[in-house]
Amino acid sequence: MSPPASAVVLDLGGVLTDSPMPAFAAYEAEAGLPEGLIRRLNSTDPDTNAWARYERNELDAAGFVDAFEAEALAAGHRLDARRVLAALAGELRPAMVAAVQRLRSAGLPLALLSNNVAPMARTGRLGELLALFDAVVESSVEGVRKPEPEIYRRALTRLSEAVGRPVEAADCAYLDDLGINLKPARAMGMHTIKVVDPAAALAELSALVGVPLDGAVP
Repeated sequence: MSPPASAVVLDLGGVLTDSPMPAFAAYEAEAGLPEGLIRRLNSTDPDTNAWARYERNELDAAGFVDAFEAEALAAGHRLDARRVLAALAGELRPAMVAAVQRLRSAGLPLALLSNNVAPMARTGRLGELLALFDAVVESSVEGVRKPEPEIYRRALTRLSEAVGRPVEAADCAYLDDLGINLKPARAMGMHTIKVVDPAAALAELSALVGVPLDGAVP
């Protein structure tokens, strides 16, 4: 019997790299801001707020800083949006990178689907990781972002073009750390995994694709 999934689509932040949430919390504590303020601002008017517009490349960095600080002020708080952006630089997770390498070796079609604020540099360790993927789909390049369904459709189209055969939603396992981004993928028919504990997520993924991924740190 074939495994349920034969292709894998992965988020970057909070999946392949450390989540920025602990860094957000550390800044909030340092600045005397309410716990969870940054997350609440990001989830208020989620399709039109500063964060959404920045990830669709509708704002540049300076425009985001002004808009995000204005949103915080409207909520009754002053913050430094530059510090918020600095918190996005998470370290790569070795176990997840090793899992991608194993999936690549096993011949599974792989796509990276990321909400980001600027095109990713194809250099250094990140560049080496990106080279393992058949398709890399970035919100800052596409002008659409998760959870907008269009960006998931584009990921399937790019992956299909890259491997030279149709890759359907039902073929894919999709990993993300945010439930709001998993819902559209699940509605399309993807097998979804919420990444909270990376080891648990890899165990789920291994069962879906039939590739051993436990203890994947090289």
